[in-house]
Formats: sequence, C-alpha cells, structure tokens
Amino acid sequence: MKKYGFNFQWIYVWDEGKSPLKPDLKALDFLVETGFNFVRIPTDYRFWIKNFDYFNPDESVFEYIDLYLEECKKRNIHMCLNIHRGPGYCINRNDIERDNLWLDRVAQDGFVYQWQVFARRYKGVPSKYLSFDLLNEPPDIGQYGMTREIHASLIKRTVEAIRQIDPEREIVIDGLGGGNIAMPELANIGVIHSGRGYQPMALTHYEATWWNGYKGLPVPTYPDLVWDGKVWNKDTIREYYKPWRDVEEKGVEVHIGEFGCFNKTPNDVALRWFKDLLSLYKEFKWGYSLWNFKGPFGIIEHGRDGAKYEDYYGYKVDRELLDLLIENRV
Repeated sequence: MKKYGFNFQWIYVWDEGKSPLKPDLKALDFLVETGFNFVRIPTDYRFWIKNFDYFNPDESVFEYIDLYLEECKKRNIHMCLNIHRGPGYCINRNDIERDNLWLDRVAQDGFVYQWQVFARRYKGVPSKYLSFDLLNEPPDIGQYGMTREIHASLIKRTVEAIRQIDPEREIVIDGLGGGNIAMPELANIGVIHSGRGYQPMALTHYEATWWNGYKGLPVPTYPDLVWDGKVWNKDTIREYYKPWRDVEEKGVEVHIGEFGCFNKTPNDVALRWFKDLLSLYKEFKWGYSLWNFKGPFGIIEHGRDGAKYEDYYGYKVDRELLDLLIENRV
C-alpha cells in the first residue's frame, strides 16, 4: 500500500526541561476522514539524551512515542519514526553538536545504539504500522567530512544492527545533500529510499531565513522560474528525479518523506508548482508526506497570501491544496 500523509512535530522542537507533545488526536482523525494513512515523526535525541551521554537514554520519554504509535495503530495509520537530530549531526544548527557523526567513532556508536534501543522496544510491531527512518537529510558529499563511503558504511552497520534484533522491521534512508541526492550504492540492502520535494528552492524557500540561499531572491513565479542555471517547470522537476527513478529501476521503493512550500511564496504560484509536483508523484506511483500538517508549510492555516480557507473537520483548511493532495494519490 502506498503511504500518503504528513510530518508531525510532536517530539521535534527541543528546549531544556521541555517534554514532548502528546499526540494530536483531532489531527489523526482528520487524516482518517480524508483518506491519509501515514505520519512521519521527526525526533530530536536531546529529549532522551542529556550531555551527550548517548548510551544512557531516559527511556521514560519513549512512552510518548509509544502513545503516538498506539493512536496511529488504532486508526490504521502507519507511523515512520525518524531521528532528525542524532548524535553528531543535524541539518539544522549542526554546530551545537559535540561530536561529528561522519568522523567520530563515539557518535557513530551512539547513533547505532539509539536504533538498537528502538529495535528492542518495538520488536514485534508489524511493519504495517511502524518503520524506522534512520537519519533526516544527511549533508552534502564532502560536508563535515562525509563521503558516500562513510555514509554507506554507517547505514549498513545500522541496518544490520536493527535486523539482528528485529529482522522484519521496515527501514527508510534519506537521500544525501539534504535528501536530494540518490544513493545507488545502497540499492541492494532492502530499504526504502526517501527523497525530497523542495525544488526549486528559490520558490519553496522564498524568504525562508534559515536557508542560506534566501537573500536577494525576487518574488518567485512558476512555471519557468530561472534559478540555479535552470528554467524550472514540470520537465525540469522530472529531470531532477531521474537519478531516483534510476535507483528505483534497481528494485528500490522510493517515497518522498518531505515536500512543501513556505508561506511567503504567492499562493497562485505555490499551487501551480504543487500541481506539477504532485502529478509527477502520481505518475511515478510514489507515496509522499507533506512538511507539515499545521504551520507555514502545511494545509492548516499556513498564512500564505491569497489562500482560501474552508472550515472542515474543525480546522481552517486550504481546500485547494488538500484537493490536490487527494487527487494525486494512487
């Protein structure tokens, strides 16, 4: 079954002394009502690890994850558990990590250990309900010392460690370069490859101040936005995904773990882009997960200029975007 849904940030935004959020049951009911069957849960390991003591997790925190899983199972929703910030690496504010996941053995050992803990805790939960997405958006090749070889070695080691405990667990790996670069070198290890849908960044991340490339960009148009040496339209996006389709031809399942558009892009431009992107996912028969459900990238009260909201199931929903998401499921 193809998986379609949203990212939920229930254990994502960490602060000292802060607990994870409880599951949003109303949101999960909305997914059921509208036919979605997938929830991705990006996590920050600092919720259960203090002072880089990777091998002594506070497992009481995992009771929140247990609850997320329980509520998803009740609704026949698949939950994908992701480490967004792990020992020695995060795509956001990597500088606050003590160690380097790509170069330091202690971080690599700590990373594998986190997944061994999860594998033991959730052993026996059918993969129909739970998958492990090992690491959100590894860096560019060469960044922080990461190479394809170092990444592949760590991923293979982690997959083997999980399978020694829970051989049937469904496992997901994100593309390199922030989820953009396909990984043919890992086509033969029996895992799902997770891509991204944020291209062109000059459209999806217009005025997104956390992205280094946001400064000086004009208000985006679409189609035929000129950026990064290309004229962006449906054909350009199709070409962007060619390396992923080549990996798919090797027998790999591809899923889009994140995609979306920040709310500073004009709504008519965003919708034209969404229409092209989602039609390609339907053509490729790829599942997908919007970043996020409620917020500046979501379908609920995202705040994009020109959007029309409809009161639906207790939310103010961008109905045009919701309809596009529904129409392009396989």
